[in-house]
Amino acid sequence: MSALTTADTSRPGIPATPAPSVSVVVPVFGSGESLPELVSRVQAALSPLVSTLELILVNDGSGRGSWQVIEDLARREPQVRGLDLMHNYGQHNALLAGIARARNSIIVTMDDDLQHPPEDLPKLLAAICEGNDVAYGKPQRREHSPWRNLASRVIKRGVRAALGAEMAEKSSAFRMFRAELKEGFAGFRDAQVSIDVLLSWSADRVACVTVDHHPRRQGRSGYNLSKLLAVTLGMITGYSTLPLRLAGGLGLLSATLGLALLAWLLLQTLMHEGHASGLTLLAAMIAVFAGLQLFAIGVIGEYLARIHFRTLGKPAFVIRSETGSKDNQENHT
Repeated sequence: MSALTTADTSRPGIPATPAPSVSVVVPVFGSGESLPELVSRVQAALSPLVSTLELILVNDGSGRGSWQVIEDLARREPQVRGLDLMHNYGQHNALLAGIARARNSIIVTMDDDLQHPPEDLPKLLAAICEGNDVAYGKPQRREHSPWRNLASRVIKRGVRAALGAEMAEKSSAFRMFRAELKEGFAGFRDAQVSIDVLLSWSADRVACVTVDHHPRRQGRSGYNLSKLLAVTLGMITGYSTLPLRLAGGLGLLSATLGLALLAWLLLQTLMHEGHASGLTLLAAMIAVFAGLQLFAIGVIGEYLARIHFRTLGKPAFVIRSETGSKDNQENHT
C-alpha cells in the first residue's frame, strides 16, 4: 500500500501522489462497547496511509450509555468527533448527518459492530486512488442467518429492478466515496433516505472489493425481514416510478384484452347472425373501461412522479474537476 503515498520509482518524472484525507462515519446503535476497539483499529489501518483522519460517531438514539462512550473517546482522541441525534432516525439518516459534516476529501461509512473489519479499509482506499468514485466492500459470505441472507439478496434484486442501477447489486453498508459526490445531494431534505441511491445520482465509476465479514459481537441487528421489506418498499415508491408504470401497463393490457374480446364477439355475431352473450359482453366492456381508467391513472402518475423527483433536489450535473486559471474561468461567467 506504499504506492498510495510514494512516487512510482519505475516511472521517472511522475510525482508522488499526495496522501488523501479521510473521514470515517459510523452510525451508533446498540454497540457502544465496541467503539473503543473500532476507533483503535481504524486509526491503525488508515493513519499510515492518509494525511488527515477523522472519525465521526453518530449516536442514532441508542441511549445515553453510547453517547457517554463517544464523549469519552472524543476527549481522549483528537481525531474523534461525535454527533448525538434527537432520537432514532434510522441508519441512512444518521449516515447522512455524518456525511454532511465530514471535512475530508474521502468519506467512509461502516457499521459500529465490527462486522466490517477496519483492516480492509486500505483495499477500499486503493480502489478510490485508482480513479473510482465509489468503492463498496462486499463480503463473499455474510455472517447473518440464512433467512437474512436470502432476504437481502431478494431485496437487492428488487431494488435493482426498480431503480435500474447496478449499484443496487454492488451496494454494501461498508463503502468509501469521494466527498465531491456530496454536492449531488446537498439539497436533499426528504426523511426517506438511501445513501446508495443518493450516490448513484452522481457516481459513474463504481468498484466492488472483496472483504471479510465477521460475526456480530454484541446485540442484535435492527433489521428483521419485515423492516427490510418496508425499507425496500420505501425505496421503490420513493425513488422509482416502477409501481406507476406497472399500473399503467396493466391498464393498457386490460384495455387491449377487452377490445380484443369485443372484436371477437362482434365477429362471432356477424358470422352466425346471432346475439352475443350478455354476460360476455358485460365482461368485455368492464375490461375496456377499467383498463382505460388504470392507463389514465398511470399517465397522471407519471406527471406526479416527475413533480416528486423535482422536489428531491436531484442534481442536473456534478462537476468532476475544472481546468484553467481562475481568471479564464471568471471571463466565461
